Order: sequence, then structure tokens, then C-alpha cells
Amino acid sequence: MTWAMIVGILSSGIRLATPYLYASVGETIGQLSGVLNLGVDGVMLMGAYVAFFVALRTGNLSLGLIAAAGIGAVFGLIMAFISVTLKAEQGISGIGLYLFGLGLSTFLFGITIKNVQTINGFPDLPIPGLSRIPVIGEMFFQHNILVYVAFALVPIAWFILNKTPFGLKVRAVGQNPEAADSLGVSVSHVRYMTVTLGGVLSGVAGASLSIALLNTFQQNLTNGMGFIAVALVYFGGWRPVLVFAGALLFSTVNALQIWLQVAGINVPSDVALMLPYIVTILVLAAMAKRRVNAPAALNKRFERGES
Repeated sequence: MTWAMIVGILSSGIRLATPYLYASVGETIGQLSGVLNLGVDGVMLMGAYVAFFVALRTGNLSLGLIAAAGIGAVFGLIMAFISVTLKAEQGISGIGLYLFGLGLSTFLFGITIKNVQTINGFPDLPIPGLSRIPVIGEMFFQHNILVYVAFALVPIAWFILNKTPFGLKVRAVGQNPEAADSLGVSVSHVRYMTVTLGGVLSGVAGASLSIALLNTFQQNLTNGMGFIAVALVYFGGWRPVLVFAGALLFSTVNALQIWLQVAGINVPSDVALMLPYIVTILVLAAMAKRRVNAPAALNKRFERGES
């Protein structure tokens, strides 16, 4: 393996981490408030479809991105209504949301776009000066705007969750909703906000695929990426920085398997495709041995007045 190949793999890994970062950071915020959303993949699919459709019809990538965020918010509100207001079982509700997003995106694709097309997505924006640094510049500072925003999202999320009153409310609601409620914090309001925000970020995650990374849309474009994003939340122990590390690890291994096939290295293609998922399973198994404190109220209904 040459040095140029190593740099290429790392650079691709950073770029491919983008959808995982948006989706997993959004899911982290939602789970910290006590709501498990397994419908992330379906929201990503709808975000990817809407972003691509709008960009294809209007030629405006920004409108496509806004539309993806909007449909993500709608799906987030649906999940919040089902899990918070109706108090349905969160895991089953999330799977239903995923299947709805998968089916609806497939149906809409079939009646509107009909066949696989491509567009010119968000272009790379090399950062002046920094992009010319040997090796480092190519790996970190020659990407499109959605990549930069995804990486900036990690410290922003950390700061909001750990250094702001809103973050304190989110963590309080996720740990002890009864105590938070007794102090005047609206558990339902906080959970609606976090799940909706998670939906927005999942929609943007889908858009980052269809109008920034792949520049196309097809049926089941995400191929289960939303479920990996949920797994990354557990990998990171509900901490944005560790979630970021997990996303980067998975995407780098994914980039490695792509480069192995492109380089013609004698590795069976099926084995190469399995590599990222094998790594995910091994890492999650290893993480299970260490003590990880999940939000105490995660996946639990809250009834006001219960002790």
C-alpha cells in the first residue's frame, strides 16, 4: 500500500463520515432526552429523496438542503407525537417510521424521477492556505461545505449539551424526568424539541448523500446507514466526541474496502463489503464489556405524577 493510497483512504474516510455524523449526533441528542428513534434510516431516505428531487427540478442545492431539513423535521414530529404524546413503544414506533420512509421514498422515486439520474452536487471548497499543507491539507481541508459543517457539529453539540441550560434540561429529562418535571421542566416539550432536531439532522444526513457525496438517488440509497448511526450512539456512550470517533472509524474502514476493490487487491468483493460491518460488530462487542451509563429514562414512557 502506497503513501498516496493511505492519504486517499483517510481523506475518503473523512468525507464518508459526513452522513453518519449528522444522523448520529442528532440521535444522540434525542436519546439523551430519553427517546430512542430507530427510524433514522427512513428519515435519511426521505431527506435524500426530497433534497435530490428539489435540486434536480430547481437546480438549487440550497433549496434541496432546506427541503431535506424540513421533511426531517416533519418525520421527527411524527416520531415525537407517537412516542411522547401517544406513549407508544419507541422501538416498534421507530421501525414503523423506518419502513414508512423506505416505502414512501421508493414510491415517490418511482412516480417522479423514475430512473437513476445524477446532478452536480455541492462542490469542494478548499480552505485557502490550509488546503495547501502537504498531506494534512488534502485530508482535512479540501471537502464540500456539508463535510465542514458535520465536523463543526460535534463541538457545537458538546457545548450545547454540557454548557447550556437547554443541555442541562435535556440530560435531566433523560436521567430523571420525574425530578425534572417537579422543577418545572416540561418533559414533553424537551423531548419534542430533541426528537425533532434529530429528525432535521437525519434529513440533512440523507441530503449529504444525494446532493453532496453521491450526487444521485436510487431506491434504498442509505443501505442501512441509519442503523449504523444508532449503533454509533451506543459506541460513543452518548458523548458527541466519542460518537465522532466511531463515525470516523467506520467510514475509514468503509473507504478502505472501496480502495481495496478499486486497486484490484486480491480480496473477495463480498469480504471487502463486509469489513465495515464486521468492525462495527467487534467494536460494539468490545464496548459491551466496559461500563457505559445510558440515560436512565431511555426508551421509557413518562406519565406525569408517576413516582
